[in-house]
Amino acid sequence: MGGQTIAEFESDLKNNLFKIWNRMSSGSYFPPPVRAVEIEKAHGGTRILGVPSVADRIAQTVVAQELEAKVELIFHPDSYGYRPKRSALDAVTACRQQCWKTDWVFDLDIRKFFDRVPWDLVIKAVEANTDLPWAVLYVRRWLEAPLMLPDGSLQIRDRGTPQGTPARGLLVGVPGWGGCRQAPARVKRAPSGSRMRNAPSGAPTGEGTGEDSPPAAAAAAAACCGVI
Repeated sequence: MGGQTIAEFESDLKNNLFKIWNRMSSGSYFPPPVRAVEIEKAHGGTRILGVPSVADRIAQTVVAQELEAKVELIFHPDSYGYRPKRSALDAVTACRQQCWKTDWVFDLDIRKFFDRVPWDLVIKAVEANTDLPWAVLYVRRWLEAPLMLPDGSLQIRDRGTPQGTPARGLLVGVPGWGGCRQAPARVKRAPSGSRMRNAPSGAPTGEGTGEDSPPAAAAAAAACCGVI
């Protein structure tokens, strides 16, 4: 995206990094459109991945690292999605250990969460967890950045965020940072034989809960963590 490869960016690395710093520090950085790439899901259907420009990926990483330093303290120890130095294999290891403690798990998901997560709750959660106005400013701009479709047209959005970019992996958990330590206190008892896996936001909700499930689940998680 942006017509520049990593090698081309690195050929003038110092000046290119200076441009990003100069624009972000002055508040004049506006992210370019994110290139939309469709990939097939294993069980049918497609998923949209967002491919940012090289410069925008660096800018997003700056903000993502700043937010991670704040929110890592409130995540639950058993939360593994989009967290630094934690992998899917770490989650499997934790599951194996916990299987000896309980005879049930939950299988939970939020249908089309990436497509329909409400921006207002994302912004509220960011504001509740950072005192840096510039971080909030750029999160808002990244949410609002249009998608560039394969035919070159731009798709303007009013909700949701494409998967696959540095900041968005963290931001999908922001509407409450559903992995926060308060969440397990709200789970009273698990039905026997249920199954569980991490939903993007970590918010407990069942599959197929209707068209309003992503906003409702995001709101529930946000309320859990004191955001709304």
